[in-house]
Amino acid sequence: MKRYTHADTYDNNIPSAITIGTFDGVHIGHRKIIDRLIASSKERNLESTLLTFFPHPRMVLQKDTNIKLIHTIDERIQILEKTGLDNLVIHPFTKEFSRFTAQEYVKDLLVDQLNAKSIIIGYDHRFGRNRAADISTLHSFGETYNFAVEEIPQQDIENVAVSSTKIRKALSEGNIKVANNYLGDNFMLTGKVIKGKELGRTLNYPTANIHIKESYKLIPKQGVYVIKACIDNKTYFGMMNIGTNPTVENTDNQRIEAHFFDTTFNLYDKCIQVEVLEYIREEQKFSSLDDLKTAMQHDEDFSRDFINSLL
Repeated sequence: MKRYTHADTYDNNIPSAITIGTFDGVHIGHRKIIDRLIASSKERNLESTLLTFFPHPRMVLQKDTNIKLIHTIDERIQILEKTGLDNLVIHPFTKEFSRFTAQEYVKDLLVDQLNAKSIIIGYDHRFGRNRAADISTLHSFGETYNFAVEEIPQQDIENVAVSSTKIRKALSEGNIKVANNYLGDNFMLTGKVIKGKELGRTLNYPTANIHIKESYKLIPKQGVYVIKACIDNKTYFGMMNIGTNPTVENTDNQRIEAHFFDTTFNLYDKCIQVEVLEYIREEQKFSSLDDLKTAMQHDEDFSRDFINSLL
């Protein structure tokens, strides 16, 4: 998959079939659209191109600092690379770009820069300044600029019954199984391992303290989870706590701490990606460190049983 960070860097000598969207949390509904795009592009002898935008429009237009996205832009790229797309165009979303009229958007971006010969889009797609244009407008532009429009009907989209909103809700409730089913993959957290207070070592559960630099990344409900990670091309399983460590610390600072089973290694300054497999329990304050150790042993037993059920 070729990747472009701006539409004007795209090789517009190559005619393309395009789909368009933010594609946050590349879920099974998105994958259905992408599969149709790829199949259609092969039938028409075109290259399959996905056009997406970053930052998220709400971050720019509404200055929405509270918006939380299921995937960071790098995670989104990683997932889309596995789909079989020919091209991924990540066009910067700016206030200036938001003021494009529908005609400027279609003519200047889709036709002139991306050489669109086919556009595959949902029935409810809106575009242009103030999102004033709809699918019927796109059909009209298609006649003017000689590209086909394939509309994904409402029934097809609703049959999947998946949305990024539903996935965010599931994650905020700790319902990892539902979220992963909707995503068609495991929810992931990607970050750099930083120095912590090494409290886990005193409990015989040394942890990797994961710092996620993207403030817009959605963090699941606080609690304890079963996880896995690929580190140096080897898969490790373990458990992870998201929370404030109320038993041993008096702080409101949320931390993400991962403990991997049956291994000891130094992960400081390494960037790791954790896949979240299952929710175990809520974080809670215990009356003593011994009670906390007992709970952690139960968490480990649960995690190992869950992992063995997968293998």
